[in-house]
Amino acid sequence: MSYADEYQRSIEEPQVFWAEKAEALAWYKKPKQILSQDENGMDRWFADGELNTAYLALDCQVEQGRGDQVAIYYDSPVTDTRQQITYAELLDQVARFAGVLLRYGVGKGDRVVIYMPMVPQAVVAMLACARLGAVHSVVFGGFAPQELASRIDDAQPKVLVSASCGIEVERVIPYQPLLNQAIELAAHTPQTCIVLQRSQVTADLRANRDVDWEQAMAAAEPADCVAVKGSDPLYILYTSGTTGKPKGVVRDNGGHAVALKYSMKAIYDMNPGEVFWAASDVGWVVGHSYIVYAPLLAGLSTVLYEGKPVKTPDAGAFWRVVQDYRVKALFAAPTAFRAIRKEDPGAECLNCYDLSSLQTLFVAGERLDPPTWHWLDDTLGVPVIDHWWQTETGWAICGNLMGVEPLPIKAGSATMPVPGFDVHILDDSGNELGPEQQGIVAIRLPLPPSCLPTIWGDFERFREGYLEEIPGYYVSGDGGYKDADGYVFIMGRTDDVINVAGHRLSTGQLEEVLAGHAAVAECAVIGVADSLKGQIPVGLVLLKDGVEIEEQDLQAQLVDRVRREIGAFACFQRVLIVKRLPKTRSGKILRKSLRQIAAGEDYTIPSTIDDPSSLPEIAAIMREHGMIAA
Repeated sequence: MSYADEYQRSIEEPQVFWAEKAEALAWYKKPKQILSQDENGMDRWFADGELNTAYLALDCQVEQGRGDQVAIYYDSPVTDTRQQITYAELLDQVARFAGVLLRYGVGKGDRVVIYMPMVPQAVVAMLACARLGAVHSVVFGGFAPQELASRIDDAQPKVLVSASCGIEVERVIPYQPLLNQAIELAAHTPQTCIVLQRSQVTADLRANRDVDWEQAMAAAEPADCVAVKGSDPLYILYTSGTTGKPKGVVRDNGGHAVALKYSMKAIYDMNPGEVFWAASDVGWVVGHSYIVYAPLLAGLSTVLYEGKPVKTPDAGAFWRVVQDYRVKALFAAPTAFRAIRKEDPGAECLNCYDLSSLQTLFVAGERLDPPTWHWLDDTLGVPVIDHWWQTETGWAICGNLMGVEPLPIKAGSATMPVPGFDVHILDDSGNELGPEQQGIVAIRLPLPPSCLPTIWGDFERFREGYLEEIPGYYVSGDGGYKDADGYVFIMGRTDDVINVAGHRLSTGQLEEVLAGHAAVAECAVIGVADSLKGQIPVGLVLLKDGVEIEEQDLQAQLVDRVRREIGAFACFQRVLIVKRLPKTRSGKILRKSLRQIAAGEDYTIPSTIDDPSSLPEIAAIMREHGMIAA
C-alpha cells in the first residue's frame, strides 16, 4: 500500500482504519466502541475495550516464544556495566516488583512517582505499575527538589520509587538528599519510598518510610496482570507550560498500545527480533514510547544506554553501541549529533566501528537544521529521517513512513503527516494558508490514538491550552509551513517555551527562579540560538534600586540558583544587567522583539511600547556582549 492510500484511509475512515490496527493486540475484551466521547466531550479511542499494557509487552511475547530473546540490552559506560535481560527474565522481575508495589498498597488507579537514572529497574518499575493498572509518573533524575515536589503534589503518589544516585559522565549525584528535600517541600507525602541502592553511593534509608529495593524483591510474590479499560490512564508525564505549574500529560492504555504497535513497523520499519535504540532517557516521552513500550509491544530488543554521545568515553560512543548490539534503527535528538560533530567534525571515530547493521537514523526532539542533516547524510550513508512529534501526542505527527512507502527526503522537513494526523497550517483566524506561507500548525479533530485526552486533574487547562484558540482543532504551539508538495516544515515554538537540546523549558519558570534573588527587581528570559543545543536561555535582569553587584558575580549566583532549583540540563549560563525592560503600556514584556534582536533580525518598535528607547538600549548591550547572531 502507498503512503497516500494509507494516509487517506486514516483521515476518511478513521474508525475503520484504527479498528483494523487494534486487531494486532491481544485484548482481554475487544472494543466495540472504536471512537466515543467522554464526560468532557473529548474523543476517546477503544474506551470499552479491556487490556493490560504490561501483558502485551511481556507475557504475550513470552507466550509467542520470545522468552529467550533479549528484551533489554543495558549498556552503562559510566559504570562500565553491560547486561542482557531476556523477555522471560524481564517478565519475572516485573511481576515480582508488581508484587512489591501491591504489598505497599498500590492498586488500580493509584499513582507511583519514579525518580530514577537510566537503569533497568526504572523500566521494571514502569511496567510493574502498568501490570497493576496503577498510573506511573516518571520524573527525570536531573530535576531539582522543587520540581520533584511540584510533581508529587500534582500526582499525589502512594509510593515513590528512586535510586541512591545518578551518574553524569564522571560526576555522581546522590538522589536521597534531593528526594528528602522534595518530600519536605511537598504538601503531599508518599506512604513509602522504595530505593535501589547503587554501589557508587549508599543512601541512608529512613525508618518507617524507605524500603530497600533488593530486600523487597527477595521477599516478593509475583503479581498477576490487572485488566483495565482502554480509556484508563497508563501514565502521567509532566511537560513545561508557559507557567511554572507542571502540566501532566495523560496517556491512556488502549490508544497508546494501538498507536505505538502500529508505529514500530509503519514509521520505523522494525520487525520482531530486531534491535531498536532510542538514545533518550526514560524521563522523557521518547524514553516512554520508544525505549520502553513500543519496542516491547512489537517484540523487539531495545537498548537502555546510561551514557552520553561524547565523553563516555569519546565521540565514537554511539557508533560503538550500534556495532555491539547490531542496531537496525537509531533514534536520537539533533543536539546529540551536534555534540558528536563538534568533537569529531571529520567523523574519524566512525572508522573504528562496523555500522553495517544500521539501516536508518531517526531524529526528533527539536528542529533538525539542514547543516546537521547534511553532515549525518554524508557521514552515515543511510536515510536520515527527521520527524516531528510532541509529549502530548506520544508518537510522530509528521514523518517518513519507512515501513509503508519511503518518500524522498527534504532537508529541514519532517516529511508528511503520519496516518491519523490531519495537519493544517492556519492563520490567527483559523483560515487555511497556502504553500510556503508560515502559520500555526494545527491538527483537525479527532486526534488519533495515543494523544492526550486531558491534563491530569485539569481538563479546563487542556481545553484552554490546546482546543480553544481555533475551534475544531488541536493547536500544537508550533509554527511552520507546507511546501507545494505537501511536505511539512516545523520552524519552532509560537509561545515562550525554550527548547534546549529537546528539553522544553518555560521562560516563566526560569524567570521565577531569577526573580527570587535578593538583588533582582525584574527579569526576562529569552531563548537564543545555539549551534549545539538548538536554543539556550539568556536572562535580562533589572537590579533593585541601590543594589551594587558585579555582573559576573550576579551571573554566577543566578546560574547556581537555576542549577539547584531546575537542573543543570537548563544550560543557563548568561545574564545581562539592563537598565529597563521593554514593555507595552499594559506591562507585557516584548519577548518577541528581544528574540528578534538576539537573532540579528530587523525589528520594529511597537506603538504600544511604554519606553521606545529600551529596545535599542538592550540591542547595544547584546551587541557589546557578542550575543547578536550574524
